[in-house]
Amino acid sequence: MSARTLLGLTLLAACLAAAPARAGDTAEPPAPPCDVPAYLLSTESSLPKVMDAVKANQPLNVLVVGSRSSTIPGNEASAYPATLQAALKEALPSSAIDLSVELQGKSTAEETAGTLVKLVEAKKPTLVIWQTGTVDAMRAVDPDDFRTAINDGVVALRGAGTDVVLVNLQYSPRTETMISAPPYLDNMKVVAQQHDVPLFDRFAIMKQWSDAGYFDLFSTSHGVDLAKKVHACLGRALAKFVIDAAHLGPVQQN
Repeated sequence: MSARTLLGLTLLAACLAAAPARAGDTAEPPAPPCDVPAYLLSTESSLPKVMDAVKANQPLNVLVVGSRSSTIPGNEASAYPATLQAALKEALPSSAIDLSVELQGKSTAEETAGTLVKLVEAKKPTLVIWQTGTVDAMRAVDPDDFRTAINDGVVALRGAGTDVVLVNLQYSPRTETMISAPPYLDNMKVVAQQHDVPLFDRFAIMKQWSDAGYFDLFSTSHGVDLAKKVHACLGRALAKFVIDAAHLGPVQQN
């Protein structure tokens, strides 16, 4: 991969490219819908430690381990981890929701996996949300090595006593000719199934939004306001995914 291509992909990951939803020339663009097909937010895997913590009125400590697409530079309060925390607080008003973010922007899955146990020991999370795959795809890491790294990381997290949610790559039609996402998407799915870990399919969700015209992800205009809207939608979708995977019904949420 050329240095120019790698730089372009890095900047794309940092900004979470998104452009305005289509609207009339003179009309103010409406707030984009965050609709997600039910099948993309359903999982047969569960989050028992999250469920137990909420039912016992204990603090729900969430650790997001992510890459540069987990943040909006200079606007961290609008990035999806912050909107995830806000959505969880709204849905679980009786629970104390503590969320922290560990950014490992240039790390592969293998490099991140080696740090997970120490992070859990330091943060003591109930749930670790591990977003990964983008750096590996950019560097064309061998997919088998990637799968091994994800497997080792999940085993380490489970062994450290925390629930795990995997989050895969972000979607962008502009990078489809530059990187090959399917091998990394497929291997994350395999590991999630093998270990009965919920997988939040960020790639498919963003592709659905792009195909529906909610966001023009092919545009070269990467406004911060639009990145905020994408992150807001992702945070709300991820909160619903976590709540459903933890089997927290209306009774437990009140």
